[in-house]
Amino acid sequence: MPATLRDVAERAQVSMRTVSNVVSGYTHVSARMRERVLAAIAELDYRPNPVARTLRTGRTGVLALIVPEIDVPYFSELARDVINAAAGLGYQVMIDQTGHDHERERDLLTGADRAMLFDGILFSPLVTKAELREMNGRSSMPIVMLGEHDFDGRYDHVAIDNVRAAHDATRHLIDLGRTRIAALGAQPAESYATPQQRTAGYEAALREAGLEPDPSLLQPAEHYRRADGYEATTALLARSPRPDAIFCYSDLLAMGALRAAFDAGLRVPEDVAIIGIDDIEEGRYSRPSLSTVSLDTPFIAREAVARIAARIEDPDTPAEEVVAPHTLIARESTLGLGG
Repeated sequence: MPATLRDVAERAQVSMRTVSNVVSGYTHVSARMRERVLAAIAELDYRPNPVARTLRTGRTGVLALIVPEIDVPYFSELARDVINAAAGLGYQVMIDQTGHDHERERDLLTGADRAMLFDGILFSPLVTKAELREMNGRSSMPIVMLGEHDFDGRYDHVAIDNVRAAHDATRHLIDLGRTRIAALGAQPAESYATPQQRTAGYEAALREAGLEPDPSLLQPAEHYRRADGYEATTALLARSPRPDAIFCYSDLLAMGALRAAFDAGLRVPEDVAIIGIDDIEEGRYSRPSLSTVSLDTPFIAREAVARIAARIEDPDTPAEEVVAPHTLIARESTLGLGG
């Protein structure tokens, strides 16, 4: 028969309340008492009852991670790092995806029917700043926003400096002597921040180098997938004069761009240099290996989980913005074989 909370209390010779405090992670328990309880838990192989804990504390010990597409490598890697960071604080993680559906994102943010499933939400949405403002006060759930959204002081926010990351990628191509640099990934029909910020960083780097942005080199992509990158790059390379470098707004776009250049009979980077953003594992093993801006997903995950845990404990704590570091990694797709 499984050990109970009472069994642990009797073995440790403490009250059931003390055992409950230790199991729940309550900080105001003496080190001596905590050691006795943990030893008894180990001896009896006690497993807390999650249903009982929920009834007792009103918490489930579960966080929700909501992303646009779980099969995109960046989000898969982020999910892994969030799960690891959450486990360190005693949380489990439920993962959901929105499929780029704005209405579904709004439902998830405001859906009271899901409120008892988890204690807080880590959300990487595509909804716009205006849409987020409309939802003010409609969700009592602790929320931390991930991704490149404008921080307005209402939600905790963890993201990279997206303008700077795009600037650094473009500057790398300029420093290599490229002058006709295309940007792949603009989404003029969308108004959320990621494509806007990456375009801003790209254009700023060009202007700093005395290169006027050419609208014909700003290539849209409906989604950030390999097929979109392939199709968009094929269109770019058919122009005359063609670009001598392509900054892709994601590594998946860049992987499609590499294939399109190969199919067009061009050499990378001799004829066209290619760089992306994300540093997905696939790019490290492609041929040529992909130059990229590496995003520190473990840092993003740790900070996001720490912020949501703090907000769960104190819902009135002021919202904070955390800027994650990024690193430019130059590989063969811009430096050549052996680069």
